[in-house]
Amino acid sequence: MKSADIRQAFLSYFEAQGHTIVPSSSLVPGNDPTLLFTNAGMVPFKDVFLGRDPRPYVRATSSQRCVRAGGKHNDLDNVGYTARHHTFFEMLGNFSFGDYFKRDAIRFAWTFLTETLGLPKEKLWVTVHISDDEAEKIWKEEMGIDPARFSKLDEDNFWQMGDTGPCGPSSEIFYDHGPEVWGGPPGSPEEDGDRYIEIWNLVFMQYDRDAQGTLNPLPKPSIDTGMGLERIAAVMQGVHSNYEIDLFQNLLAAAAEATGHGDTSTPSLRVIADHIRSCAFLIADGVLPSNEGRGYVLRRIIRRAIRHGHKLGAQGAFFHKLVAALDAEMGHAYPELRQGREQIERVLAKEEAQFARTLDHGMGLLEAALGELDGEVLPGATVFKLYDTYGFPYDLTADVCRERGVSLDEAGFQRELEAQRERARAASQFGADYGAALELDGETDFTGYDRLEDEATVTAIVDAAGNELAGLAEGQKGVVVLDRTPFYGESGGQVGDTGYLELDGARFQVTDTQKQGGHHLHQGLMVDGELAVGAQVKPRVDASLRAATVRNHSATHLLHQALREVLGEHVQQKGSLVSAERLRFDFSHFEAMTPEQLAEVESRVNAQVLANAETRVEHMSLDEAKARGAAALFEAKYADSVRVLTIGADGYSVELCGGTHVARSGDIGCFHIVTEAGIAAGVRRIEALTGEAALAYFREQEARVARIGERLKAKPEQVEERVAALTERNRGLEKELERLKAKLASAAGSDMLAEAREVSGVKLLAKQLEGVSGKELRGVLDQLKNKLGSGIIVLGVADPEGGKVSLIAGVTDDLTARVKAGELVNHVAAQVGGKGGGRPDMAQAGGSDASALPGALESVPSWLEAKLAS
Repeated sequence: MKSADIRQAFLSYFEAQGHTIVPSSSLVPGNDPTLLFTNAGMVPFKDVFLGRDPRPYVRATSSQRCVRAGGKHNDLDNVGYTARHHTFFEMLGNFSFGDYFKRDAIRFAWTFLTETLGLPKEKLWVTVHISDDEAEKIWKEEMGIDPARFSKLDEDNFWQMGDTGPCGPSSEIFYDHGPEVWGGPPGSPEEDGDRYIEIWNLVFMQYDRDAQGTLNPLPKPSIDTGMGLERIAAVMQGVHSNYEIDLFQNLLAAAAEATGHGDTSTPSLRVIADHIRSCAFLIADGVLPSNEGRGYVLRRIIRRAIRHGHKLGAQGAFFHKLVAALDAEMGHAYPELRQGREQIERVLAKEEAQFARTLDHGMGLLEAALGELDGEVLPGATVFKLYDTYGFPYDLTADVCRERGVSLDEAGFQRELEAQRERARAASQFGADYGAALELDGETDFTGYDRLEDEATVTAIVDAAGNELAGLAEGQKGVVVLDRTPFYGESGGQVGDTGYLELDGARFQVTDTQKQGGHHLHQGLMVDGELAVGAQVKPRVDASLRAATVRNHSATHLLHQALREVLGEHVQQKGSLVSAERLRFDFSHFEAMTPEQLAEVESRVNAQVLANAETRVEHMSLDEAKARGAAALFEAKYADSVRVLTIGADGYSVELCGGTHVARSGDIGCFHIVTEAGIAAGVRRIEALTGEAALAYFREQEARVARIGERLKAKPEQVEERVAALTERNRGLEKELERLKAKLASAAGSDMLAEAREVSGVKLLAKQLEGVSGKELRGVLDQLKNKLGSGIIVLGVADPEGGKVSLIAGVTDDLTARVKAGELVNHVAAQVGGKGGGRPDMAQAGGSDASALPGALESVPSWLEAKLAS
């Protein structure tokens, strides 16, 4: 059962039990300062459990994407070296908000596992908290769980998200891989083995732990469950490592191709395959590499993956090439990944190029330091110099040292780091991002509502270190402050203007404009000549980019109103980003919009564009604006006098806004929604295009349909019909192929019986098959056993490219007292680098050495002869 099929089966099962399917929220938790990333399926519902966020449903189910790579829940260092640790994983969950409790939660889980997925009850083990007699009684008396497969534990069965917040006792379900795998049941001294693997955790949410550690009863007891998709997929696909499931096998193959390293079992390739998932989804959710917060964690993960690629001998940039393979695996389930693929590739490629220089230089310095090392501890000062002076990450130094058996002087590194921070604080350093506060007199008069060019005086210049300068020389970066400017400073979601400051043949290129206090900060580069404080300059805003930006900004106002009309008055703006390329609008809504709703919203906005109404700008008191029904950001703070924008015919959209806008609604040109997706609990995001960008998008879509039509030898209007016909034909061919394979296998089976030989009076057939997949072995074995009547059969198939081996052994019922199929298949599997198990009459196994299969099968007659003689 493929991973995608398991995900859909889970959601469909709980939907049938009255649960609302809730799309995965963003990896960036909304309004939750306690978490760096969404690291569990219940995170989007924390406020629902606490009674602070009412929803229109009391039962929910989701497949939530999660990241554990920073803060308290951090699996980064284990990834690649264990079978089940990941930075990114999917958590399947079902939730009850004061509706059902323990009895139904247990029943739902047991039914799904044993009936929907068909797992044998005797392969499952259950645990509860030592204090939870109620859950124990339900499991034993109502569900009929075998007491011999049941444990009561303490700490392992009390769940909490963090030091504070919702918590409660839990019940865990484990899968037993069988005695051939080392390990003991939960609670035993051997519980760390791989035999018993936790697959589902049912949390009975009863309390809210406060900062003092007090457990306060929740308003309504609730249910939070979680089952890792990767773990249950491993169980369903009969493998012990998550990296052997279908999803990871394809990613590992792509990583192997990109790095030129063919062994997909190597830990470094596993690191890369894991990390592409977390990196791609974090970027899709708006996180970008940086030197702090979430961006720093993302940068760490990217650089760790790149370092492991270089360790395998990868030449040049490779990591961004894996986004295509990830899209093929998960893009259908997560459309935001597919929609953001190009952006993700661009971000990763840029980060790879930047890090390549750091890596090559830093590795050389680290190798030199290790070569000169006297002892087995790398000094903290050396680690800090690599980190601070050369930008070589601490965790990569730790990785390399761990591989060489060298320890790090972490305490010494931390002392150096803190000393550097003290120096930075003492110097009040103004970073290159120009984020520190400037103490400047006066303020900048913004004139950009009415003009894109002006005349102004330079009142201050600051360099990247925060030092005030008398001037800038050619090639120097800095910030220029003017007494007046037409450049809009980034605020309210609208990006800052770009352009030039010009004077007498000199030019300062403005790459961004920010607001700080009452000043506009023009950030950029002196491209020609020199610039001094007191100089008279001509600021010129890039007119084409400003025009595209204002089209998108005005469209967000119309979009906001259209959403309220189509979805309801509950819709409130939760953020926006308006640039020249596109607009992004976040809003409160509890479920995904339907295609019909999106079409209606788009139609209403375009109707206002066609109306070509004049935009009205008015200044009034905040109370007057509210009386007019002006929309405003709930969290924002406004002055007593506010700027009110009316856009569209008949006062369609009325909002408080300080941004720049079109003169008439028709200037927007046209409006088209590109994507709609959830980014947090109860928050949706729309991305849309206007004007030339929208027309370019339409032309590309039209060209794409035309190209598809050419391949199908059909006109564009015939493409849909032709694809449907091809799809139906393909289904028919697949069915016919399966029928022919079964017929061929049956015919081949009759021929193979002639190759059976007698060993001590028992018929034996041990044969390697060609043209048969591992999945088809069971059917071939059943046919041969039926025709053989009495005897023993061992069949094997090998994948010459991947080296994988699939084995199956069958013993007819009259011989199982003398020969066990499991013993026989393990005898063969041991010679091809594998192992297996099963019933006395049928057992299966796998292996990794295809070249050893012929010899392993040839050894069966002598093994059988010895077995029958004993």
